[in-house]
Amino acid sequence: MTVNAGARLDRLPISSFHRRVLALIGIGMFFDGFDVYVAATVLAATLQSGFSTIGQNAQFVSVTFLGMMLGSFLTGFLGDRYGRRFTYQANLAVFGFASIASAFVPSMKVLILLRGIMGLGLGAEMVVGFSTLTEFVPPRARGRWLGALSVMVVSSLPISGLIATAIIPRFGWRAMFLLGGLGALAVWYLRKSLPESPRWLESVGRDEEANTLLQAIEREVSSQRGLLPPPSKVAATQKLSGLQSLFGPVLLPRVIVGAVTLIVANTLIYGFVLWLPTFFVREGRSMAASFGSSLVMSIGAPIGSAIGAFTSDSWGRKPTIVGASLLTIFVGSFYPFVKDPVVLVVVGFLLMIPIYILVTLLFAIYVPELFPTEVRMRASGICNTFGRGATIITPFLVVALLKSHGIGGVLSFMIGLLIVQILLVLFLGIEPKNRRLEEIDNEVSAVTAAKGRDFA
Repeated sequence: MTVNAGARLDRLPISSFHRRVLALIGIGMFFDGFDVYVAATVLAATLQSGFSTIGQNAQFVSVTFLGMMLGSFLTGFLGDRYGRRFTYQANLAVFGFASIASAFVPSMKVLILLRGIMGLGLGAEMVVGFSTLTEFVPPRARGRWLGALSVMVVSSLPISGLIATAIIPRFGWRAMFLLGGLGALAVWYLRKSLPESPRWLESVGRDEEANTLLQAIEREVSSQRGLLPPPSKVAATQKLSGLQSLFGPVLLPRVIVGAVTLIVANTLIYGFVLWLPTFFVREGRSMAASFGSSLVMSIGAPIGSAIGAFTSDSWGRKPTIVGASLLTIFVGSFYPFVKDPVVLVVVGFLLMIPIYILVTLLFAIYVPELFPTEVRMRASGICNTFGRGATIITPFLVVALLKSHGIGGVLSFMIGLLIVQILLVLFLGIEPKNRRLEEIDNEVSAVTAAKGRDFA
């Protein structure tokens, strides 16, 4: 049986099926983002109340990265071995239950321990969610739809800030963990109806299941959109397996690009965005004023994600990444020198926009597109592992730079990383704009086969 899953999915017009998949993945990832970003307001509250010290806050963030690093790594192998559906259900349960338990901790030490467990699920969700949607959406709309998924994720930043402003002064920081955990478990129940990826089923030889699932999808779409066009013929590709395939002449540069760009993206989020309320509290502002300033600035996050979503298919991935990196450097150069509180918030808002253009392009769109279906999740997981792992030390660097050089020192470090990112993307990156996943896969297969002939 020739399934031809990729071509059959790519010729489908956008329908309620795609919207349902986006909604089910997106709601779960929203609560993933909520649990990640809740740290910004929770840590400011625990610091002010004396429940934690700034050093313990750094440990909390660092343990989050450790858990997310392990979760990213493990989910890549689990997702390629046992499927996308199994993996995203497992990680939702992990961070949902751990988040609920965090609402009842007796000490900061216990909270830090639970945060590590929560991080396992948080890191896994980021990898499996974007990779799964990548395999369902046709190339003409892939950038916009993955960008829309990213908008849903980063919208949790201002929403978590808004909820924290209303909840924490009345009910305390523990209620934030309870909300995030209950929301995740509710989505776990709803998401049991999300289908497995036909591309993955075909890649592991489960052709009959893939064909049955594709027929059901095609019937649903054709009932709404009419007769479907015939799928194109796709040349057979050489199957890839094992870690060794990631270190070949085609995939190794992509792994390097993916790993470095995610190091940069993680550092921007967790070395600057996550610390904004703590920066403001340390400068002597009240917790309410700190939350308010951070909330206004965080509105730039979904705006930036939306811009990234709607420009990636028209401008291309590489030009958008390079342009947003340059804009982040430009605006970030002014931020440390602004003293007026109102102007500071405005400049901070403008800085958040290019940061989250990058977050959307790198996490949601670019990195999952770099790798063939057979190794997509493990390769994305490894790139995310480097990203999370490198930023384990970021909280301690932030504390050290903040004490010695202020916010300017923190931003100078990030500007240096952005320059490295620009050079790597320009010289090693590929351009997946409007290209079918199988077309990108064939590049890898062709070079692999040619190397095999040369060796023979």
